[in-house]
Amino acid sequence: MNTDKEILTKGIKLMGIALVLMFVGPTLLYIVFGNQESSTYIPLLIIGLLICVAAIIVAFKGIQTIMDSMFKKK
Repeated sequence: MNTDKEILTKGIKLMGIALVLMFVGPTLLYIVFGNQESSTYIPLLIIGLLICVAAIIVAFKGIQTIMDSMFKKK
């Protein structure tokens, strides 16, 4: 089994980005739900939800890229 190191590195970078987004999104949502009286409630809620969805998508792409580096035939 030959692993393509460049593709593996790209996948690990994507997983690092996903890890950051997995902490930022829920933290932002926690802060927003604690301050519902603010005038920025709705925009920050939407941004927090988008960050959470982006974390899921980026994590999926990262896992897919890592799997491609290990198992994809050239």
